[in-house]
Amino acid sequence: MPGTVLLLAASPVGRGRLVDAASVLPVLAAVPPPVLSGTDTANVVELADPLEPQAVLTRLRAAAAAPGPLTVYVTGQLHLDRRQRLPHLALARTTPATVRYTALPWQWIREELRLRPAGATTLLLDLHADRETWEWLRAHPFDSGRNNAVYGRIAPPPVRRTVAVPTYMRGVATILRSGHRPPTDRLHQQALARAGAESGGGAGAAGAPGAGTELVLAAPGPVPGDPHAAIAAAVQAGRHDDADALAARHEQAAGRMHGPASEDALHWTEVRADLAMFAGDPVRSCRTWLTVAEARLGAGQAPDAPAVEAAVDRAHHQWGRVGDPSRARELGILLARVRGRVPGRREGALDHVRRELERLRAQQAPV
Repeated sequence: MPGTVLLLAASPVGRGRLVDAASVLPVLAAVPPPVLSGTDTANVVELADPLEPQAVLTRLRAAAAAPGPLTVYVTGQLHLDRRQRLPHLALARTTPATVRYTALPWQWIREELRLRPAGATTLLLDLHADRETWEWLRAHPFDSGRNNAVYGRIAPPPVRRTVAVPTYMRGVATILRSGHRPPTDRLHQQALARAGAESGGGAGAAGAPGAGTELVLAAPGPVPGDPHAAIAAAVQAGRHDDADALAARHEQAAGRMHGPASEDALHWTEVRADLAMFAGDPVRSCRTWLTVAEARLGAGQAPDAPAVEAAVDRAHHQWGRVGDPSRARELGILLARVRGRVPGRREGALDHVRRELERLRAQQAPV
C-alpha cells in the first residue's frame, strides 16, 4: 500500500528564530519518496515555513486521512502560548506575543493522528525549545499521541544571538540519501550519533530534560488490542456502521463507569464525531461536536480550553459541509450560540456563522 510523507519545517522570520528549520528540506526532498516512507511508493507533501496554522492543519488532516503508513518529519521550534501555557510549533509569523494565533498547537497534531491504526504513524522530530518551554518540559510530558511511534530530540535554546542547525534531522536526511532506510529505531540512533558528533554535545535520556541536555524522544509503540486500531481498520474497510457501533459501546461503558461528562466518555463521543465525518455525514458530525463542546462547557471547562476550542472549530468545519439548507439553518443557530461563548482563534468566526445564517434565511424567504 502506498505511504504518505509530510515534511514540515517552520521557524519565525526575524529575531525570534531559534533554528534554521527550512535548511534541512532540500536534503530531505532529495531522498526518494519510498525511502522517506519505507514503502514501495509514497506521496510527499512539503511545507516550508508556512504562514497560517489553519493551512498546516488542512494538510495534516488530509495526510492523516490517507490510507497506508504515514511518516511525519517535523523540524522547528516550540513556544508556550501566554494564556494556557501549552506547546505550539512556531510558524513564519510567530512572535512571543502572538503564539496563540500564529503558531500551530501541538495538540492539533496529536488530535488529527489519533484515529489512525496503531503502528501506522511515525513521527521524526527535531525541535528546539525557547527558555520557557524548556522549563515547562521539566514538569510535563511531551505528548504526541498514544498510537504513534515518535523519535527525535528536543534541544534547549541556543546560545544568545545564534541560530541553531537541525543536526538531528540533517543526520536523518544524510543517512536516507544513501538510498537505504534502516529500521526507524536504528535510523534514530544513527542520527543522534551524527548530531552529537557534529555539535560536540550529549543527549539526556527520554523523560524530563536536564540543564543543557537534549530531550530524546524514542517511543516505538502501542499496546496490542487497542480498540482504536479495530475502529480505524473498520473505517478503512468502509464499514462505517461497525466502527460507530464499536465506539458507541465504549462510549456507553465509559459513561456508566465514569459519568457521561468524564474525559473517558467524551473521548469516545469525539471519536464518534470523527467517524461521522469519515462516513460523509457532516450533520451528525457537527451535531456531535457541538454536544461535546456544550458538555465540556457545562462541566466548567474554560471557553478557551484547547479541547473546547477544538470541538467548536470542528463543528464549524463540518457545518460548512452541510448541503441541506434546512439542516444547515438548524445547526447554524446552535453553532452561533456556542460560538458566542467560544470565539476560537480564527478572527471573525462568529461573524462568518452569522453571515451564513443570514444567507440561508434569505434563501428560505418567499419571493
